[in-house]
Amino acid sequence: MELKRHPANPILKPDPLSEWEALNVFNCAVVYHNGLFHMLYRAQGVDYVSRIGYAVSVDGVHFNRLREPVLSPQGEWETRGVEDPRVTYLEDEGRFIMAYTAYSPKGITPMFAESTNLITWQRIGPLVVGEDNKDHVLFPRKIRGRYVSFHRRPPSIWIAWSDDLREWRDFQVVMEPRPENWDCKRVGAGGVPIETPYGWLVLYHAYDFNHVYRLGACLLDLEDPTRVIARPKPFLLQPEETWELKGDVPNVVFSAANPVVDGTVYVYYGGADRVIGLATCSLEELLEWVRHEG
Repeated sequence: MELKRHPANPILKPDPLSEWEALNVFNCAVVYHNGLFHMLYRAQGVDYVSRIGYAVSVDGVHFNRLREPVLSPQGEWETRGVEDPRVTYLEDEGRFIMAYTAYSPKGITPMFAESTNLITWQRIGPLVVGEDNKDHVLFPRKIRGRYVSFHRRPPSIWIAWSDDLREWRDFQVVMEPRPENWDCKRVGAGGVPIETPYGWLVLYHAYDFNHVYRLGACLLDLEDPTRVIARPKPFLLQPEETWELKGDVPNVVFSAANPVVDGTVYVYYGGADRVIGLATCSLEELLEWVRHEG
């Protein structure tokens, strides 16, 4: 089982005429809503400060982007950038929740913001403060009456629970690195978990001791997402293309978006922290592979 790279890759590149996204565009969220693909992506200019831009597409491949970022650093937690957005649509509430990482001299802080239009964002607050924590993403519905979010306390994927998206508690480990495997050093969540009849289908990233990033998948219990049902040993995608092997950070495929449209999983990923690529697969085939290999 492998993800199929799109022939138009990379689908989004830096804009040398734009001051804030002239250097790198990568690590994006993508939401399919009202017949359109909405992308929120991390961008860096020559100042190396990360901002979040917005682009929209009819086909999920060719995107038109706004000329200004929709989220820029603000306040003491974000002085060096806002990074790696992941966006969840809470259908019952009619709002979008962005999980993003704030970067400052204080360190990295997992933050949340909300929007009803994907352009104007209001900050909610941090998941935790004062620790090395990132790769957080909100589940698309409440579980047992509470919001649920992945996050990462190195080197593992954790889960946290909340009543209001502001106070988080009941932190639990979900997945740890596996010795002598491609995910042997650190693991982190990918895009929004996909709800299926068999469990939560989760795409995740990991890297080994050579610092090569790859993508894999697992299946978690629907009502107890701390329980891993299946976790195949093989990976789904590894750096192979030149733009995945060489860039601002070499040997990286990093996904924070996996929307499902008409039975196809669209996996958007950053290539070497420089550009954005797209790979796809059938949801049915991916589920079958995870259940069989896991």
